[in-house]
Amino acid sequence: MTAREGDSYVHALRFRWLTPLYDGVVAATTRERTFRAAVLEQAGLRPGQRVLDLGCGTGTLAIEMASRCPGLQIFGLDGDPEVLARAERKAVRAGVEITWQHGLATRLPFPDSSFDRAVSTLFFHHLATEDKVSAARELHRVLRPGGQLHVADWGPPTSRLQRLLFLPVQWLDGFANTTPQLAGGLTDAFRRAGFEGVQVSRRIPTPLGTMALHRADRA
Repeated sequence: MTAREGDSYVHALRFRWLTPLYDGVVAATTRERTFRAAVLEQAGLRPGQRVLDLGCGTGTLAIEMASRCPGLQIFGLDGDPEVLARAERKAVRAGVEITWQHGLATRLPFPDSSFDRAVSTLFFHHLATEDKVSAARELHRVLRPGGQLHVADWGPPTSRLQRLLFLPVQWLDGFANTTPQLAGGLTDAFRRAGFEGVQVSRRIPTPLGTMALHRADRA
C-alpha cells in the first residue's frame, strides 16, 4: 500500500528500504487475516465481477480474492513499481491471473463505470484529507451504479490503550494524515465523494490500533 498524491510519495512502510519487510510486519501486527477475511466476506464477490484493489501493495488481498473466487476480473493498482513487481511474482507463484496497474488514486487510469466492486486495505491513512476525498471521488467515478466500496483502514480507537498503540503508526506514516481517521474522517470523505449508505460495519482491535471496516454504495 503506497501513496504518491500531491507533492509527496509515501512507501508502504514510509521508507523504501523497509519495503522488503512489509508483508511480515503487516502479518505480525495488524491481525491481517481477520480484517482481510472481513473485507472479502462483506464485499460479496461473485464470478464475472470486475474488482479494483486500490493501493494493492504486494498483492496479498488481490491474490486471496483470485484464489477464493475464480472468475473475477481483478485489477490491482499501486503507485510503486517495486511493490507491483513483488505482487506480480507472488501472483505467479500462487497461479492466479491479476492485472497489475501503475497509477495514482487521485487520477485512476480507468473509464467511468468500470468496476462492480472496489476494495482497499491500509491505504487511505497515507493520504492527506483532500487527497482522501479526491481518491474517493475517483472510486465513485469508476464504480458502476449499484457498485460497492469496501475499505479496511485505521479508525476511531475502541479504548485508550488502542489509542496509545496507534502512536507508532502515526510516527511512521505521519500525524497530519492519520489523525483525522481517529475521528471518523474516512466516513466523511466517502460521503463528500457522493457515496451513499456509508458506514463502519466493524471495528477490529489490533496490536497497533483499531482497524475500521467501511462500506459505501454507488447509487
